[in-house]
Amino acid sequence: MTERVPRHQQYLQVLAMGFSAFIFNTTEFVPVGILTDIAQSFDITTAKVGWMLTIYAWVVALFSLPLMLLTRKVERKTLLLCLFGVFSASHILSVVAWSFPVLVISRIGIALSHAIFWSIAAAIAIRVAPAGKKTFALSVLATGTSLAMVLGVPLGRLIGQWFGWRTTFAVIGFVAFVMMLLLAKLLPKLPSVSAGNLKSLAAVFKKPVLIGAYLFTFLVFTAHYSSYSYIEPFMHQVGQANSYFTTFLLLLFGGAGIVGSVMLGIWGEKHNTLMLVGSGILLVICMILLSLVAQSAWGISGLIFVWGVVMMLVPVTMQVKVFNIDNDAFEVIMSMYSGIINLGIGAGALLGGKVIIHLGLPNVGYVASVIGLVSMLVLASLLRKYPILR
Repeated sequence: MTERVPRHQQYLQVLAMGFSAFIFNTTEFVPVGILTDIAQSFDITTAKVGWMLTIYAWVVALFSLPLMLLTRKVERKTLLLCLFGVFSASHILSVVAWSFPVLVISRIGIALSHAIFWSIAAAIAIRVAPAGKKTFALSVLATGTSLAMVLGVPLGRLIGQWFGWRTTFAVIGFVAFVMMLLLAKLLPKLPSVSAGNLKSLAAVFKKPVLIGAYLFTFLVFTAHYSSYSYIEPFMHQVGQANSYFTTFLLLLFGGAGIVGSVMLGIWGEKHNTLMLVGSGILLVICMILLSLVAQSAWGISGLIFVWGVVMMLVPVTMQVKVFNIDNDAFEVIMSMYSGIINLGIGAGALLGGKVIIHLGLPNVGYVASVIGLVSMLVLASLLRKYPILR
């Protein structure tokens, strides 16, 4: 297939998949930047709106693996276009949502398409990439993910500020529809070659080291999102920051992710374990200091930058280790890894909301630091017990 396609078109196909990753990640995280606006629109608390983040993430977590197995024989281009169709239609429902429950229902539709997308995106990008450019294809997907934080979330917030949060979802849905038309023209037919099945799933659960790695990942994302999910109201109420400075911090966080990806490319292969451990420790420190530096523009900016770097490094360095445990069941392992991440995102958003209600917004960082510390104890145990992870 790849020999008949001009090389420049193969690069365009890979870039299209990278932009698709940008779209899917933008819509997952953009509510973080417009949480207060949505809450005011429906006259509810930001903690209640946080449930939308939890439900979205848990739908992705629960359905990633089942939907991947259910669609494993479907031709990949057709499946991808169907996902974009559901994605765009669900955004239309978000735009016209007349109540918060309807908005949540629309987000569930988006989450279901998200669940399948991340189960097949890496495999599609690799298959359409030019010969010898598999790493490039994966790096493009990673860049699309990072740019969602750098550009997608801040731009979504700005659009929401200027034209209302419904316009943010309208723009995402429209861009996704255009992307669907482009993919229909660019991508060739891609018959399914997935080997994932219940037998390979059972084999995964027989590896304690893999379960331990998933536990660490879950705890890290729970710690991160218990505080990051509410960074917009946190900066407004605790940091006494205006809306534009909060937008700048979201932009800075995403830009730091790009720096983290560059660091990974330079030192990741030789110093994977050191980067993983160091980033985990720095994450805990950031959570402890969050409330303490919230009212210092320079202090919170520096903290957000370090936080953004380490939250790029931790999941990717662990992903490399997870892949090395058993690279014969790639799709199943990566589907479960994506599910575990989203399980942590949902748990973090839920926990953060509970902390706000019972302990107050200034304490989200302290609670997050405790969970982060537990994750580091799990990691230390894994590294000591399983040489394959070192």
